Amino acid sequence: MSKYWEVTEYSQPDARQLQQNAKATVKREKAKGKEMQPVTISGRKVAASWWGQAWCENLERYADFESRLDRGKRYVRTGAVVDLKIQKGKVQARVQGRRKTPYKIEIRISPLSEERCQYAIGQCEKRIENLESLMRGEFPGELKALFVGDGGLFPSPREISFNCSCPDWALMCKHVAAVLYGIGARFDENPLLFFELRGIDVEKFVDVAIAGRIDRMLENADKPSSRIIPDECLTELFGL
Repeated sequence: MSKYWEVTEYSQPDARQLQQNAKATVKREKAKGKEMQPVTISGRKVAASWWGQAWCENLERYADFESRLDRGKRYVRTGAVVDLKIQKGKVQARVQGRRKTPYKIEIRISPLSEERCQYAIGQCEKRIENLESLMRGEFPGELKALFVGDGGLFPSPREISFNCSCPDWALMCKHVAAVLYGIGARFDENPLLFFELRGIDVEKFVDVAIAGRIDRMLENADKPSSRIIPDECLTELFGL
């Protein structure tokens, strides 16, 4: 009989075992009528779009997350994230491990403050074509500084909280790390989920930005343009 104190190390499941367990879980849940939304990584990178890559790179900037990210990346690549759903301000996911039942993970992202949200609207309203690009799932280069770096719209560690049903005592377990990377993969499919995650109503965001742009234009409607040639200059120029 094995004794607790004789167990010095637990081996990690290999990729094949994780994949087999994950496949069995999806099949089992489907038979119960439950819809699973697994994360599938098809290329060499976890994410291919600007949105997804920028999300992953933002995570890797923080030393707080460094120790567990590599193992999480291995898990998401093998298909261990068998379910991942993004909702307003939170992510609920299930990650397969060695055991039959996958672990449950919840990640919460603090909503943007009114001040930061209004600043973002102000930056976007300067060029309406930037908003149009965002709605198409593209990313205008002019807005890069708005999202990444200190004070950007991508969350910092203090704005991210999480919990996992696994017995790992670490601040961030590999299952949580796998889900964080899985979020980046989801942004490849639908970049607008970023706004959902940050608690931003996209339609309202766009409406306010456009309204601000229109108000700014109306403020200058009665001001003569410097491009208009005065009548006296026309006379001199054309001999009228």
